[in-house]
Amino acid sequence: MDNHGKFYIDGKWVEPANGIPFDVINPATEEVVAKISLGNAADVDLAVAAARRAFASFSEWSVAQRVDLIERIIREYERRFDEVAWAITAEMGSPISFSRGLQTPATIGHLREAIAVLKDYKFEYMLGATHILHEPVGVCGFITPWNWPINQITAKLGSALAAGCTMVVKPSEYAALSPIILAEILDAAGVPPGVFNLVNGDGPTVGKAISEHPGIDMVSFTGSTAAGIQVARDAAATVKRVHQELGGKSANILLPGAHMATSAPYGMMRAFTNSGQSCISPARMLVPENDVEKVVGLLRSAAQSIVVGDPAREETTHGPLVNRRQFERVQNLIGSGIAQGARLVLGGEGRPAGFNRGYYVKPTIFADVTPDMRIAREEIFGPVLMIMSYRDVDHAIELANDTVYGLAGFVSADSIEEADRVGRRIRAGRIYLNDRPQDETPNYEFEAPFGGYKQSGNGREVGRFGFEEFHEVKAFIG
Repeated sequence: MDNHGKFYIDGKWVEPANGIPFDVINPATEEVVAKISLGNAADVDLAVAAARRAFASFSEWSVAQRVDLIERIIREYERRFDEVAWAITAEMGSPISFSRGLQTPATIGHLREAIAVLKDYKFEYMLGATHILHEPVGVCGFITPWNWPINQITAKLGSALAAGCTMVVKPSEYAALSPIILAEILDAAGVPPGVFNLVNGDGPTVGKAISEHPGIDMVSFTGSTAAGIQVARDAAATVKRVHQELGGKSANILLPGAHMATSAPYGMMRAFTNSGQSCISPARMLVPENDVEKVVGLLRSAAQSIVVGDPAREETTHGPLVNRRQFERVQNLIGSGIAQGARLVLGGEGRPAGFNRGYYVKPTIFADVTPDMRIAREEIFGPVLMIMSYRDVDHAIELANDTVYGLAGFVSADSIEEADRVGRRIRAGRIYLNDRPQDETPNYEFEAPFGGYKQSGNGREVGRFGFEEFHEVKAFIG
């Protein structure tokens, strides 16, 4: 059944109140692959009402019932695994090998971790003479991005279901196909009506309606810092809990040592993962000033293995950016790097050779980047890596922390102890030490909390810390 033009509300696929047609564009071909509908505040009202009705009973489910439900979801998801992967590739350009290898299986990891946390969690305990109870926060609104369209929903959904919350979800309109399949999966798995509701739409309309709605107890947003600030403003009038996972400009500190032969090339591949469209991307590579040319040579050599091309082909390592707006933004920032005097090591403006359509960007490396340049300060969200030199460790820490963001940091050294000492001084929510696995697949620790300092957001996702975000704490005295 084609549910692209419908919304999933109260366990049924329903027509929008006054839907506006919207074309989902394949970024590799610039052709329409599906038509969805954009909703409005009336659709959100219906979804919130359904979620509030469902919360009364779902919040009382036992641990065993919730575990059984999530296990059924996993089984149904595995049955449609390849369909989800191809949808992600079509809607946002992720190479099919990456969609199958990380984008799609991340959901299973999140759901299994939610089960593990749920089984062991103590919802009630005594604190002296006080009885402490953790209970679900209520109806949650999820506003999620296009770069990891399923991962960013299920990172929230796993914890919310485990906690006993109900939800209204607005995925990005640019990547709405895989979330529609997810809704079908949840329906087939027997998620009770009203527990999960999906309303497609844009941020200024549906996103705003979710953020402002008095019937929503918590809004969890993943996206740009600017949009996150607006969500917080819209939510303030109802004093709802606001959870934000926002932008990043992560530093990757390469300390002096023999490790550079592997850590520098892997750092580049990390920065270019998902065509650079990851908030955690280590886009600023900080290198000892005496080692800059050695690192430049290592990256030039390693870049020969990059295959930019049709994301439907198995050999493609890097596909297009998600849409024209993102393509033009990245082109503008590459141009600013050249204009401000950064040394272009690789790539540059325009599409790669052989491409006259599709939102493809040349994997680009700049050296001699200084902290005042736009490319050093703004989140680019494309395959662009900046090499910045440092004098000593203190200078490296200063550069790493010289940003409004604080989502992640990366440190590589010849010993884990040396990397650890430096990592402790980075003001960020997640630190990767000696992050250079042999298979060049990024580490994904599902139990580790994910979230940032400063303008990278507040709160944490996944694992025990993410699970606790979906609870209120009640004290019984007497």
